[in-house]
Amino acid sequence: MKIAPKHVVSLTYDLYVKDEDGKEGLVESATEEQPLTFLFGAGQMLPKFEENLSTLSTGDPYDFQLSAVDAYGEYDEEAVANLPKEMFQGTDIPEIGSMLPLQDNNGNRFQGQVVSIAEDSVIVDLNHPMAGHELHFKGNIINVRPATDDEMSHGHAHGPDGHHHH
Repeated sequence: MKIAPKHVVSLTYDLYVKDEDGKEGLVESATEEQPLTFLFGAGQMLPKFEENLSTLSTGDPYDFQLSAVDAYGEYDEEAVANLPKEMFQGTDIPEIGSMLPLQDNNGNRFQGQVVSIAEDSVIVDLNHPMAGHELHFKGNIINVRPATDDEMSHGHAHGPDGHHHH
């Protein structure tokens, strides 16, 4: 079956990202046992990721690259925050490299990575970990099926190959 909006797609992928030396390294994968399953066209995935898959059908292999702009955006030097150490009262100061769950004034949750620790503040990089990187995806389309009415109303895949409500 061909991929189309209102269809649930299951696929395997290997995501490669180049390091500073331009060598590609595998950063994450989805296997046939644990595929990535999503409702196509529901806005859950990067738009350009879906665009690259839109001509494929069940069983098709794919291999494409997304520029940083089409993926998680260019690296933003401004997106670094100084959090006062008082925020961490009663807890340990986080280690450099650790991810902090944060929330903005609108209640949006996101993560920041601790990049350094100053005398009275913790400096956190709010860029997406993949910001500034070109992403290289390779994989296979395992399954394409029409979404159920439930899935359409909820905006995501359910069932053995989808999202579970607890």
